[in-house]
Amino acid sequence: MSITGLMLAATLAVQSFPVFYQPRVTLRTEYGSITVSLDAIHAPVTTCNFLRYVQRGHYPRGSFFRTVVSETDPNPNPIDVIQAASSHGPDDPGFGPIPLERTRDTGLSHTAGTISMARDGPDTATSSFFIVVKDSPSLDFGGARNPDGQGFAAFGQVVAGMETVQGIHSDPAMAEKLDDPVAFRQVYATGGYSDWCEMGSDGFIVGPRRPAAPR
Repeated sequence: MSITGLMLAATLAVQSFPVFYQPRVTLRTEYGSITVSLDAIHAPVTTCNFLRYVQRGHYPRGSFFRTVVSETDPNPNPIDVIQAASSHGPDDPGFGPIPLERTRDTGLSHTAGTISMARDGPDTATSSFFIVVKDSPSLDFGGARNPDGQGFAAFGQVVAGMETVQGIHSDPAMAEKLDDPVAFRQVYATGGYSDWCEMGSDGFIVGPRRPAAPR
């Protein structure tokens, strides 16, 4: 199914699938745990891509390595975020790049607590993600944070542990690189992601699918 078809199917399903049924991922760090609820309805491609990395164990031994603080951000469109990488680093090619789910199409936005994918050009995101600490609309489609104006792919929201996010955000850093990266001790998913993501014959996620009815 095309990305447009997936988004249409997700839109049609939205009334039937409450937010609490969405998959969740918990990131355990030395600072505490952060739990994010992933929006498989509005951002199915990005959600299932992220869950692929979780399912295959790419994030433990990875870390939050970057903090961007608006007061010291030299970009004309300052933001407040913390960025994470897999155990293979921020340039990890992983399973290859995915299509960009623009906030124009998903209806999501980069408010405080949003989890989103880091990228270079459009359709280049792989495994590195970030969490928004303060509302940062310049990260949305049409925003000026990235010169191409396409924005970033928001795909969920922190539902527990925002104080941990804020603590990491305020850690000492040099040129946005944390002096002491905050490692992931454990990263795991809950909430029945098989209802949202297509599984291969080996039981591993291969991509998104139309949500099935709750059991």
